[in-house]
Amino acid sequence: MEDFFRVGVIANTHGIRGEVKVFPTTDDPLRFKKLKKAIIDAKREQVEVKVTSARFFKNMVILKFEEFDNINDVEKYKGCDLLVSRENAVKLEPGEYYIADIIGADVYLEDGSEFGTLTDVLQTGANDVYIVKMKDGKECLIPVIPDCIIDRNIEEKKVVVHLLKGLLD
Repeated sequence: MEDFFRVGVIANTHGIRGEVKVFPTTDDPLRFKKLKKAIIDAKREQVEVKVTSARFFKNMVILKFEEFDNINDVEKYKGCDLLVSRENAVKLEPGEYYIADIIGADVYLEDGSEFGTLTDVLQTGANDVYIVKMKDGKECLIPVIPDCIIDRNIEEKKVVVHLLKGLLD
């Protein structure tokens, strides 16, 4: 399982006091209001930071880190991912899971035959869609709806699916 989750990308600096503009990659940008600790994934190092303030401007989040007080300190982190540890991630409700934990799962058909590997998840708004690389190398898109997903075991990284008519066409 993943130990760190990307919650944003540092897009640019903001002002001269060491603030940064972060493009959120999380499904809930309001999580930044409660965020206390994060990790900047720089090219050659990971820098732990404490978040002292968060505010929103257009589609960005403006963060201030305790460790940096001027623009020169944070400029080198433009384009870097902002990560949170699993313990600092948003707590899950029963039945929820992190997408990162299901990527790489083995996908089986309801008859028990091996179908492929789950390589990604599309979030469409109506429902998620699993992208499965089949054994023949082709991709299949499977909607995450009760008619298609028979069983999902995050710990074993195993998904059992029912293929509705037309999904392989």
